[in-house]
Amino acid sequence: MPSPKQYENIDRFPVALDTIIFGFDRQNLKLLLIKRDFEPEKGNWSLMGGFLEANESLDDAASRILTKLTGLKNIYLEQLYGFGEIDRDPVERTISIAYYSLIDIHDQNKDFVKKYSARWFPIDGLPELIFDHKKMVEAAKARLRYKAARQPVGFELLPEKFTLPELQHLYESIYETELDKRNFRRRILSMGVLIKTKEKQRGFSKKGAYLYKFDNEKFKELNATPNDANIVFKPPKI
Repeated sequence: MPSPKQYENIDRFPVALDTIIFGFDRQNLKLLLIKRDFEPEKGNWSLMGGFLEANESLDDAASRILTKLTGLKNIYLEQLYGFGEIDRDPVERTISIAYYSLIDIHDQNKDFVKKYSARWFPIDGLPELIFDHKKMVEAAKARLRYKAARQPVGFELLPEKFTLPELQHLYESIYETELDKRNFRRRILSMGVLIKTKEKQRGFSKKGAYLYKFDNEKFKELNATPNDANIVFKPPKI
């Protein structure tokens, strides 16, 4: 049986979890940041983070931190990368595991957000961030763009029913560029993952825009058989 003494001479470091929380307000992709309330970097903008506890897994810790800020449970959360530069934290050597999450802004608990002095920022108008949090955000944006190019996204960022203009706004926000309306609609509808309802949302035109919803079964089927032919569209150059 292994003895604990085998690890006596091994250095130990704190393990932190940092969450990149994306939201969509039907027009723009946004990032949820908090005002740091302790030194170092007190008063500056930061990702929501915390430390791994002895009795939890990385995924459980990330979920706990996310729920603590937004009040939401059972939402999309994916591990991104590990960040371990020696001097990334001025206090002591700290390893951070970054996660990114996708949520509907309108589902958040505003009291939780207010408690942590949190604020939503447009993805193209972020303030200066502490430590290496900017690198984490850029990595999360790259992962989201890769994901969006190869499968329809929107389950977590859009309400249950949405218009095609809203879905296109989401993709344009992800890529921070304008997309051709006709080509986008043709390709996204050809995927067969959208269900057109009989309802309309007023405001886009006199007749109104039809509301759509995602076909969960078709989406699962599409992801079960990944294929280059399933690519939503060629990612624009940024």
